[in-house]
Amino acid sequence: MYDVIILGSGPAGLSAAVYAQRARLNTLVIEEKPLSGGQILDTYEVDNYPGLPGISGFELGQKFREHADRLGTEFVNEQVQEIKDQKDMKLVVTEKKTYETRTLILATGARHRKLSVPGEDKYIGKGVSYCATCDGAFFRDKTVAVAGGGDVALEDALFLARGSEKVYLIHRRDEFRGARILQERVRETENIELILSSEVREIRGEEQVSSVLLHNKKEDTEHELEVQGIFIAVGISPNTTALDNVIEQDEQGYIVAGEDTRTSIPGIFAAGDVRTKQLRQVITAAADGANAVTSVERYLSGN
Repeated sequence: MYDVIILGSGPAGLSAAVYAQRARLNTLVIEEKPLSGGQILDTYEVDNYPGLPGISGFELGQKFREHADRLGTEFVNEQVQEIKDQKDMKLVVTEKKTYETRTLILATGARHRKLSVPGEDKYIGKGVSYCATCDGAFFRDKTVAVAGGGDVALEDALFLARGSEKVYLIHRRDEFRGARILQERVRETENIELILSSEVREIRGEEQVSSVLLHNKKEDTEHELEVQGIFIAVGISPNTTALDNVIEQDEQGYIVAGEDTRTSIPGIFAAGDVRTKQLRQVITAAADGANAVTSVERYLSGN
């Protein structure tokens, strides 16, 4: 019987692991992927985490994991299939075994959304990517497109512009949602061309991506744009598959939980990108991990 089981090993989960170990709680972290760090592993440069300006996402993720390891955190790499609430005890069912715990911290993060257009699934890994920092090097001196209008899309376009010959930034609205400073940098970058009020209707090619079919919403016209790759940055969806019909979620599927990370089920807490919150960043995820353990301690002590 564990005091707390943490699902997920991104910034929220690893922060929770550090705080739980320091609180001398019998702790287990269950992670689905073989490498800890979560989404920040795909981030080329993290410039807004205090004290570590310019650090790569991969390095920051590894530093979080090293900290948890140094405190003796127990990790297992397994796929969670089901969660069961039995009042004073929670059961976490994986493909290998069932774990018992007094409390549970859900830090499962989120995943990239798809455009859901013809050709998208067919060309994944063949010109379709969801991670510019992971795959951008394959498109050096080539022409690529980025689909999206938020911070991630703007950052992806700027990153790709460093090595690609041409970057088309495609957004379905006539204004971007991303930070003003990023918008300014995008507009100042010579090899980035904006295609607004347009959406991708199809991704085309033979063995690899060779073009995308665009629909201009204002003019109600279509045209084909030649590119060798397309990077899709249209948002994220929370990873809550194993939690369906178990815990209260909002309309978008995020777990309803406040700053104290308490959910609709006593003894279960949600931290990081998976919960309802205003801002999803590394620093807010790490803060959630700390808050979650504080709430766990209060729950275990009966307060």
